[in-house]
Amino acid sequence: MGFGVRWTLHGDGRTPAPGAVVRPEERLSWPRTAGLGAQHVVAMFGASFVAPVLMGLDPNLAIMMSGIATVIFLLATRGRVPSYLGCSLSFVGVAAAIRAGGGDSAVVTGAVFTVGAALFLAGLAVQRFGARIIHAAMPPVVTGAVVMLIGFNLAPVTASTYWPQDQWTALLTMLFTGLAVVCLRGFWSRIAIFLGLVFGYAVSWVFDLVFGKIHSTVGGPEAVDHWRLDLSGVGKADWIGLPSFHAPSFEWSAILIALPVVIALIAENAGHIKAVGEMTGDPLDDKLGTAIAADGAASMLSTAVGGPPNTTYSENIGVMAATRVYSTAAYWAAAGFALLFGLCPKFGAVVAAIPGGVLGGITVILYGMIGLLGAQIWLNGRVDLRNPLNLVPAAAGIIIGVGGVKLHFTDSFELGGIALGTIVVITGYHALRYFAPAHLKEQEPLLDSGTSDYDADADADTDAGGGKRG
Repeated sequence: MGFGVRWTLHGDGRTPAPGAVVRPEERLSWPRTAGLGAQHVVAMFGASFVAPVLMGLDPNLAIMMSGIATVIFLLATRGRVPSYLGCSLSFVGVAAAIRAGGGDSAVVTGAVFTVGAALFLAGLAVQRFGARIIHAAMPPVVTGAVVMLIGFNLAPVTASTYWPQDQWTALLTMLFTGLAVVCLRGFWSRIAIFLGLVFGYAVSWVFDLVFGKIHSTVGGPEAVDHWRLDLSGVGKADWIGLPSFHAPSFEWSAILIALPVVIALIAENAGHIKAVGEMTGDPLDDKLGTAIAADGAASMLSTAVGGPPNTTYSENIGVMAATRVYSTAAYWAAAGFALLFGLCPKFGAVVAAIPGGVLGGITVILYGMIGLLGAQIWLNGRVDLRNPLNLVPAAAGIIIGVGGVKLHFTDSFELGGIALGTIVVITGYHALRYFAPAHLKEQEPLLDSGTSDYDADADADTDAGGGKRG
């Protein structure tokens, strides 16, 4: 297939035949392919634009680099893995912790650049040695606990920063978004976050008209009178222009905070590869290492110029499942649309003007969903939390990560929050496993059966619970 940039026309080019799917190497007519590409951009819009705003980075640069990252991913995987790479929400807590410690945008992007480099090296290792090394070091109990503490560590950000700016708009936005996620079907459910943003914008505008300015905190500790929806920056922004770039800056304290996110990104990529392989009927186990390395390389490029890191998006998997179109041509079209949006500063100004109350309502759901993905990893991996070998390190690490417990080594160096919690989970699990009696060790699977099916020949007789596969 070369670099995966040649596609055969599927059927009449209009719609998939009954029971058939449009495979990655196929496409519909170009107008329909372009429309599907736009649909993918809309699907990732909510999270991919909210994330850079929450991280304090340029949303225009974020969307432009997401398009470039998608191109890199498609070329690296030779067109076999249909995927859109958007800004990762897993880094929002990292950015908040780094800024709370006095770091600026350059320090944030420098820290997440190192995460991209670590992810790239992890991908190369998986290519060379297989997924066994990943799952041996990070079994489901470890991966789930780290993802959970990363998500729940964000709770104070919502409670102290966004929600107080406009509690009633936040409450209404939260309720509407929750209803959209649960009650809508098909494509509309995939853009629930985007619909929540639009709803929050409308509520803020109406409240400004009816009630006037609100007296609350915004960007500082003191409460002031301000408009909920301030679009003054939109009028000043140009229609066409380059986003703002900056070089990363590297500080060890920030890097240590960011590195644990590598675990979440590996889990996301493994789950994505597994899901896409099952939907297309094309086993993609051999592409896991390539996908991880491509994700890391794309994140390094993005953060090197001041953008956010990227990851695969489950929202786009939902679009593919609903349309039965897995053509990578649609993702090339999506990347093109993203580049165009990135070159429109006025569009970025609209995103940057998202009211704090709206972000309060959205992040209550988003941050909680990130944390509960850790619980889903436990369920898929059949992790037995009655087993103290699993329970103790997970419990200790989550409390440390969520509660912000710190260890002070010197006046200038400390570990706490996400970094310390992750260290406790990983080292605690493996240390306890070394000393634990044999009957406790037998309950822990080698591979995460919920997200992977790698080294199947070597492990054909082992399931997630340590028994025989039926």
